[in-house]
Amino acid sequence: MFVFITIIFVFVAYTISIKFVYYRYSQLWPDLRNKISTPLYTVGNASFCPTQERSNALSRNSEEDALRVTASETRALFVTAHPDDECMFFAPTILKLVESQAAVYLLCLSTGNYNSEGLQRKRELLDSCAVLGIPTEHVTIIDDKELPDDPTVQWSTALISSLILKHIRNYSISVVLTFDGSGVSGHANHIAIYVTLRHLASAGRLPEGCQILSLHSISLLRKYVSVLELPVSWLLPSDFCCIIGWKEYKRAKKAMLCHRSQLLWFRRLYILFSRYMLVNTFQTITVETKNVKIY
Repeated sequence: MFVFITIIFVFVAYTISIKFVYYRYSQLWPDLRNKISTPLYTVGNASFCPTQERSNALSRNSEEDALRVTASETRALFVTAHPDDECMFFAPTILKLVESQAAVYLLCLSTGNYNSEGLQRKRELLDSCAVLGIPTEHVTIIDDKELPDDPTVQWSTALISSLILKHIRNYSISVVLTFDGSGVSGHANHIAIYVTLRHLASAGRLPEGCQILSLHSISLLRKYVSVLELPVSWLLPSDFCCIIGWKEYKRAKKAMLCHRSQLLWFRRLYILFSRYMLVNTFQTITVETKNVKIY
């Protein structure tokens, strides 16, 4: 009886904690959104953690607010390796930014032609982006023999750099979002993008004010407990966080289902259980400021 009561108590307490996270996040989202609308030095402490940023996020003074730009001026570039990366890993962030009327762009560095399905996967990617709210004209799919969908091939850092810098210049990008050093799934193509962006950031080759955010890779256990992982992500520090609810989850799921060629049994389980369908947390890649201008 005691064990049963304990289980019920833990379940109720955990449910309340999840609802609390959603409630607090809805309050803090405007402040978090502004962190990627303007250079980090204008918003104070960039760390997103429960004891610092969250405690004073709603009490910024008017002088700080005057330094911020509106959400419509946020121009975000997602850099992915393959069609389906955008919804498998970044759907919560894309949906939140689109909802906030940010200009969202996608640069996919391959057609996903590993099984000679490149043409079909390109169409599936455009369908997925339409569901997520990214206009077709904001989607660029690279088809280059130096960037094949193959984890055994070392991607050209020089080529990736030129493609990313071209997009930042052409679309006046204020924030670039991509994978971290573990690539979420450990895929070599994912990691190659991170390595390239880290190099561009450390070498001071990015325009002033352009931020780089890398998606946190997490343990297998945390990755596949769906919404139960939410309080953990909330308590652990990160530089940027996006959380979506049931309505947005259904859109993320619909986007995943657009990738029909990839819907194997384990992908369907991923849709049901992956935390990345609901939560994204990011860390900032430090950008060396050298007042670089790209011509």
